[in-house]
Amino acid sequence: MAQGRLQGKNAIITGAAGGIGLETTILFAQQGANILLADISEPALAKALARVKELVPTAGRLETIRCDVSKEADVQAMIESQDSWGGVDVLFNNAGIMHADDADAVDTPEKIWDLTQNINVKGVWFGCKHAVLALRRNKKTKGSVINTASFVAVLGAATPQLAYTASKGAVLALTRELAIVHAREGIRFNSLCPGPLNTPLLQDWLGDDQPKRFRREVHFPSGRFGEAIEQAHAVVFLASDESSFVNGTDFLVDGGLSKAYVTPEGPAPVGPKNQA
Repeated sequence: MAQGRLQGKNAIITGAAGGIGLETTILFAQQGANILLADISEPALAKALARVKELVPTAGRLETIRCDVSKEADVQAMIESQDSWGGVDVLFNNAGIMHADDADAVDTPEKIWDLTQNINVKGVWFGCKHAVLALRRNKKTKGSVINTASFVAVLGAATPQLAYTASKGAVLALTRELAIVHAREGIRFNSLCPGPLNTPLLQDWLGDDQPKRFRREVHFPSGRFGEAIEQAHAVVFLASDESSFVNGTDFLVDGGLSKAYVTPEGPAPVGPKNQA
């Protein structure tokens, strides 16, 4: 039987119960990784675990853990739990929020700002910190940490979500610095920067508001929203040894959105189907 691209690697995925996290978990399982699925919702985790087992019956070790990434004790316990597996090899800091009350500098409530930074920035910092400690503790000579940022960290928009945008800019900055600080230890840090995706998080927010939806879709060179599975494929690459010389990147997976001035005319191509 062919070896998977992540064969035998111990991986932690936060925000694993849905969207990019769940799609990545499925692909990681298909590629031979042992996976700890982390999320704040235990019922959603149970459902996600059942889905992964259904789709990948030959998966390696799969376990779940409830984790509030804004609390360091939760993140520390999550990462240290893999010491009994031999130590973490891959950490995908994917958990995050985009709050409906997030707006511009005038209208964003302070409590929404603080909540967003606590989850989207502190949560990533805590994950990176304890991943480094775990890799050292388990005497690993290499490791890969992937942090979910966003295309909004490199591209401005007149539809503000300021707390979210600022948080993702912070993720880019801290990821780049950690990549350089820990390069000689063999620990790679890269940011994943998704474009707008066909996920419940965004689609529920857009709802049936067609003008709001069109205002975004008109800018897509591809003519469509991305799919979570397309992000998951990028994460597999960053987690695997195939990307051993990729470090400190802002990996934009946005269909060319951040590079576009005028978009093409004509019908949009059909995107891949979402596995989950």
